[in-house]
Amino acid sequence: MSVSAYILLKVNSGMEKDVCKRVAELSEVNVASIIYGEYDIIARVSVVSLHVLEDFLADKIAKIAGVVLTSTMIIAQEFKGKNERAVK
Repeated sequence: MSVSAYILLKVNSGMEKDVCKRVAELSEVNVASIIYGEYDIIARVSVVSLHVLEDFLADKIAKIAGVVLTSTMIIAQEFKGKNERAVK
């Protein structure tokens, strides 16, 4: 069973670009984006299990300089948008 999740990150002011680039380089990360709002960065990740997700958060994400807070949203179900369904 694989696990996909969105990880929201708050980072120190001015470090958004550097942190986002570091997050995007991790092999578990599908995409990382700088966002506006309560959080600064959102990353979509895919791992093989919840245990691996826990280790990823503790051993990789939490150790990136500038990361202040994370919030993880595990994907329960996913539906493709109309534009994605049309692409073969």
